[in-house]
Amino acid sequence: MTQSTRWFWLTIFLLVSTLLYLLAPILLPFISGALLAYIGDPLVDRLEKWNISRTLSVIIVFLFVFLLIIPVLLFFIPLIESQIKLLFTKAPGYIDWLMINLEPMLKDKLGISVPALETEQLKETFAQQFSGVGNFLKSLIRTVTRSGLVVAGWAANFFLIPVICFYLLRDWDKLVAYIKDLIPRNIEPTISLLAKESDEVLAAFVRGQMLVMLALGIIYAIGLKFVGLEFSLLIGMLAGILSFIPYMGLIVGILVAGIAVMLQTHDPSNLIWVSLVFIVAQVIEGTLLTPLLVGDRIGLHPVAVIFSVLAGGQLFGFFGILLALPVFAVLAVIMRYFHRSYKGSNLYETQEELIADIEDQQPENNSGKVS
Repeated sequence: MTQSTRWFWLTIFLLVSTLLYLLAPILLPFISGALLAYIGDPLVDRLEKWNISRTLSVIIVFLFVFLLIIPVLLFFIPLIESQIKLLFTKAPGYIDWLMINLEPMLKDKLGISVPALETEQLKETFAQQFSGVGNFLKSLIRTVTRSGLVVAGWAANFFLIPVICFYLLRDWDKLVAYIKDLIPRNIEPTISLLAKESDEVLAAFVRGQMLVMLALGIIYAIGLKFVGLEFSLLIGMLAGILSFIPYMGLIVGILVAGIAVMLQTHDPSNLIWVSLVFIVAQVIEGTLLTPLLVGDRIGLHPVAVIFSVLAGGQLFGFFGILLALPVFAVLAVIMRYFHRSYKGSNLYETQEELIADIEDQQPENNSGKVS
């Protein structure tokens, strides 16, 4: 690569980075639409193989997703809302039980005393929150409508995301071919190879991991329901959502479900059944769900996954957490390519030859010293 070529690509990188930084406030619907288009592209491609036009295939996929999501939302939202109401209703009783059973132990073992005033304030807070749970949507609408710009922004994003997704999904193959045609011919095979590997990793993660999260959430919820936990759906879905971080869903789920079952039944033996639910779910995930839906193509170390999620949250907030793993998966593909290139380079071979020469010379030097 010549000096002028390096400066050209460096200038392009700086310009793109500056534009992304300046346009960050309006990128949410475009990134969301692109992610949804990427997820839906295989379905559209499969319909095209049945001699259905690209536009009609996109419309069919949109209708299918709409008809699938709406009943699910209509089924789950009332259930989750009822469990939240139940939580706020029973919270004061749980606080009283904790104070009766936990406070003496804290005072005797650790010397910590919890003032009664604080517990009363905590129960008051739960009672106040519960009074507003039933009218949550109304209060949310009243709050949001006080700012016309906020309403306009959310409404624009709400309507722009499906529109952007539709047009990107319709022209996805053309856009990919256009970008491929712009790549310099001398590096196009390498870029195409990296793009193919990245696509396999992203497909395994984005599409597969979402299905694994949903399946785990359902398994957790059903299992905890059999245990008799009142907040089984709420805790199960929470653990399922957190399962995209290795062991996070398992740890948080066991802790939250264990505390909930103790507060509800006051019987420590139920902790065994809660643990059994999560162990069985982990066995199903490891032996069936992950091999079938995700496969072994991601190859991300758990520590690297945790670091990428924390780094994404620190740099870009909640949206950074969502994008951390897909971006890190692509970076891992690029880093593996550089690793292969380095192992096959003259630099690496020269270092190996130098070490081999040193090792070959050592016996001769030692034998000379002995003689």
